[in-house]
Amino acid sequence: MPSRADIVTFHDPLVPPGSSMYVPGAGPTGEVRVEEPDGRWTGWYDDLAGRVREALGWRVLDLQHVGSTSVPGLAAKPIIDIDLVVADAADEATYVPALEAQGFELRVREPWWFEHRVLRHTDPRCHLHVFGPEAPEPVKHRIFRDWLRGNADERDLYAATKREAAEAARAAGEHSMQYNARKEKVVREIYGRAFAAAGLVD
Repeated sequence: MPSRADIVTFHDPLVPPGSSMYVPGAGPTGEVRVEEPDGRWTGWYDDLAGRVREALGWRVLDLQHVGSTSVPGLAAKPIIDIDLVVADAADEATYVPALEAQGFELRVREPWWFEHRVLRHTDPRCHLHVFGPEAPEPVKHRIFRDWLRGNADERDLYAATKREAAEAARAAGEHSMQYNARKEKVVREIYGRAFAAAGLVD
């Protein structure tokens, strides 16, 4: 399990020289579109979660719908974000081939950031984030999700921030990672309030 310090710390390691977070042929998502809440998103998650569990069985230590599509009433990019925890995210042979058989495709490999991997699914659209048990990010994501679910004012603030960032990113011809950077300040402010409410920080 991650430590309290790791949970409340934002880890932003630089990509090592000569490395890329993307596997060959992959790259960031292009134009960003934030859409109004869609009642189908929960069903899409259920379908995708079923595929993951069918592929991996008991190797799934935890599986969570996270990100904006997991928060009722929140505008979002129509891409389901899922956190998958496995025993060893670095050991791709134990989960990637089985997930590929279910239509997932490995796109991101970040051994320098808690051995994070991302697999993409296109129908329905999904980013499946894979971590090991020691990674703090799945805990962070659940705290953020639950805080937004329980606080309408924070949800509205985040929705406005997302729309503004998406509009600015489209105007500048930016991709999804640059869109994320535009909303990072507000995201971390919301995290700070959620951490304080949870008793993780003073």
